[in-house]
Amino acid sequence: MIETLLLNFLFLLIPVLTFLIFLESKMHYYNKPIIISLTSVSMILCMIFPINLASGFIFDLRYIPFIIIILFMGYKNALILYLILNICRFLIGGDGIVQSFLFSTIIFALVSLFSRKFVRLSPKNRISYAVIFTFLTMSLYFLTLGLQIPLNREFWSLSFYGLATHVVMMLILMILIEQTISNMKAREAFLHSERLHVLSELTASVAHEIRNPLTVTNGFLQLLNKSDSISATEKNYIEYSLQELKRAEKIVSDFLTFSKPQSENMVYSNLKEETEYAKNILLPYAHMHQVEIQLTFNNSLNKKYDKNQMQQCLINLYKNGIESMEEDGGILSIDVFQQKNCIMITIKDTGIGMTDEEASRLGKPYYSTKKKGTGLGMLMVYSTIHKLRGHIKVDSKKGKGTSFTITIPV
Repeated sequence: MIETLLLNFLFLLIPVLTFLIFLESKMHYYNKPIIISLTSVSMILCMIFPINLASGFIFDLRYIPFIIIILFMGYKNALILYLILNICRFLIGGDGIVQSFLFSTIIFALVSLFSRKFVRLSPKNRISYAVIFTFLTMSLYFLTLGLQIPLNREFWSLSFYGLATHVVMMLILMILIEQTISNMKAREAFLHSERLHVLSELTASVAHEIRNPLTVTNGFLQLLNKSDSISATEKNYIEYSLQELKRAEKIVSDFLTFSKPQSENMVYSNLKEETEYAKNILLPYAHMHQVEIQLTFNNSLNKKYDKNQMQQCLINLYKNGIESMEEDGGILSIDVFQQKNCIMITIKDTGIGMTDEEASRLGKPYYSTKKKGTGLGMLMVYSTIHKLRGHIKVDSKKGKGTSFTITIPV
């Protein structure tokens, strides 16, 4: 029995180990078909090589990967596993095919109800809930089994070993899964931080180098413009050149502001002025696209930040939300509040939304979901929040809208 139990544990580890060895460094988001395929193999192997007790009873660990996929990916993705589980059970044959079908259907329906709430829990709570779901699932299984066979010593032995095995296996697997997710997020945060740092340094050095020749050119053009030896037409050309030089200098200044907070712009405030300023600036733009902006502010915590950078950060986020609703209009909801020692900002739209892949790539240089976008706006947003040691969480559904949750520690 011990050998088969260890073999089943190895089967359960197949998706985790395969992901860690071959896929983790190559995947920026969860590749659902690969994960479901690996989990299907794990589940089928558990059914083909069940655990045989000395008393003659047989049980397997098929419901552990089944429950994990339902909780993490929802009923739509788990439906494939549900079909594979019942087809495989039918092909194996023997007694209990109908009971297995009914039980898997009940588990599929009940566990699916908690999937959306489950993924929003903290890692520790997810581990606890997964273990509880497994315990309740197998308790229900043995309860229904107890209605069909005598409640003798062999039955209670089966129940004890079955419950203990499932709970322990689920606990180990969930710890491994959560640690893997944590490592992926930490690595992605580190790489993103490094990208922002390199880009910030490059931006500052290039901007300084460009500003020097612009200043010299601007000075000579102004001297030339005062000369009496040039015609009125030529003076107009010089005026246009000076205007374009001023615009170029403004762009360079914006780059410098992006790369490093300016001491003269630093304030210690609760973000109220910046959130309202960004809203008022974009109100005409929102009305033009039939978008209503709803702002609620309930924050008394203060934070030191660059005022200009924060205003531009909020303007970029508001503007993106408005543009996602430009076809049919909608509501842009902005909520600023405090939670423990953090300032929370949620910006939610009812626009076109994004896929998981698109959301995972936000903030990367030169990536944009807009046809004519450069991605620098969102890069500036992530850079500004990163400098405040905050983080951004994106929740989006294609066709249903996007929600940005910004957490800034105080």
